[in-house]
Amino acid sequence: MARRLALIGVALFAISGCASSPVSTDSVGETAARVALGQVGTPYRYGGSSPAGFDCSGLVHYSYRQAGMSIPRTTAGQWAELTPVNGREMQAGDLLFFSIEGKMSHVGLYLGNGTFVHAPSSGRTVEIQRLDSAFYRSAFLRAGRP
Repeated sequence: MARRLALIGVALFAISGCASSPVSTDSVGETAARVALGQVGTPYRYGGSSPAGFDCSGLVHYSYRQAGMSIPRTTAGQWAELTPVNGREMQAGDLLFFSIEGKMSHVGLYLGNGTFVHAPSSGRTVEIQRLDSAFYRSAFLRAGRP
């Protein structure tokens, strides 16, 4: 639990802007990342795209919709409609795609500082992970910006 709280704190810091500014200067991606971060703890639900439950692409779709941008609902549709981003140029809200069991089948939202938020799998909840963890480092395919 302490690790999860620490990761949430790091993620909030990574995507936060100047708190004293009366006008938000967040990009759509930063806003989407903040929306997704607010769903940490929400149960995974296959086909889910609401706070009642999310699958991976449903979380991304919902977060961008709440941020004011319409993107495809499926991982394949999201993959097809993004602009690839070099790893060193990733920004909060960029989509991260992963190969699970040999095929591109998972997506998450980059938060910054090597962390991302995603809806991992059945029986789990929306969570924050590190991109440099052994599993996700080896499964990572590419990043892109809607």
